[in-house]
Amino acid sequence: MAHTVREHVKQERFEDPVQEAFIGLLVASGRLRQRLHEVCAAYGITHDQYNVLRILRGVYPEGHPRYEVADRLIERAPDVTRLLDRLERVGLVERYRSSEDRRLSLARITPKGLDLLTEMEEPIRTVRVEALGHLPEDDLKTLVRICGSIS
Repeated sequence: MAHTVREHVKQERFEDPVQEAFIGLLVASGRLRQRLHEVCAAYGITHDQYNVLRILRGVYPEGHPRYEVADRLIERAPDVTRLLDRLERVGLVERYRSSEDRRLSLARITPKGLDLLTEMEEPIRTVRVEALGHLPEDDLKTLVRICGSIS
């Protein structure tokens, strides 16, 4: 595995430090995404589906309307309705009507979905720790601040 961005992309020079940092973020993001995709695939779901389940677990036992799920996704998915449809077909999500507004359909994670997330906790934690666990807390705080400042 390459140790620097320059080694990974086999490029000695960049236009400027901004370009090198930008490419570094893309490389790191790609590595993290790949590992998460591998973990999710081992459990028969996609990373986008995992993200939806994670969002719905956060409001359990309540649910969210489709637009709220879409708004909270880490990566924008073009068709949240299909994501929810697939999760509903395999029993990880259920839909119900809002008691306040019967026109509003809400999605809620099922006990089966909660169980799946529980099974996945340790492998997901392992990805996080392998990727960032070696960094000192001050560096992690700086990374969070930097990521939060990217528009």
